[in-house]
Amino acid sequence: MSETHHDCCAHHGHHHELVIENLTVCYRRVLALENVSLATSCGNRVALIGPNGAGKSTLLKAIAGLVPRDSGTIRWRGAAVKKWSREFAYLPQREEVDWSFPITVRGLVEMGRYPQTGWWRKFSPADTAAVDRALESLALMDLQNRQIRELSGGQQQRAFLARALAQEAHVLLLDEPFTGLDRNASQLLGDLLAKLAHEGRLVIASHHDLNTVPRLFDEALVLATRPLAFGPVAEILTPELIERTFHEPAARA
Repeated sequence: MSETHHDCCAHHGHHHELVIENLTVCYRRVLALENVSLATSCGNRVALIGPNGAGKSTLLKAIAGLVPRDSGTIRWRGAAVKKWSREFAYLPQREEVDWSFPITVRGLVEMGRYPQTGWWRKFSPADTAAVDRALESLALMDLQNRQIRELSGGQQQRAFLARALAQEAHVLLLDEPFTGLDRNASQLLGDLLAKLAHEGRLVIASHHDLNTVPRLFDEALVLATRPLAFGPVAEILTPELIERTFHEPAARA
């Protein structure tokens, strides 16, 4: 574990906070997100919940700097985030990844160092050590020379998380990370996300299985293009809110 991540919470006497205020995003003049606000901090696991088309993926990409904002602000550790930050790592949905791309697990994880090194600079011993730590942390050393297409779904998710650790990202943005995983792989991934949050990272993930939200996450943002509720899972995930979010036509307007 690198010292950087323990510094995130333990050594500063306060939490590093992510604050989003009045975030609005449009795709070709179609409203995708409207006036989303939340404040959370490292050490938390935040679920993004809502029907298809609610804006969950858009919010993750907006935080990551992958889509432009029409209005609103994002602040991390007190500073405005104008565009992509290497302290944020975005993990796409698995079906969006070209798993036939000829790269090994180690090669994928090494990509996490490129924000620090640039694409062409030779790796330093510190870069190699960061990659080794990430592989060891996610129990991938034995698979490091395997092609990514040969991995199981759970192993693929761990490889992308290892890339984020090698990047030394504080904020992990995961788009439906549990989709397609069997029960054992889901349990392992859930335990891993809990460990990463405990170590001082902020985990934000879109998630569709409402039954597992209380076990996997501390906080939840319920979306239907605009925010319907945000707070501790136990407080906000009520039957009434679920009905309003997923079953009332007005929630999708």
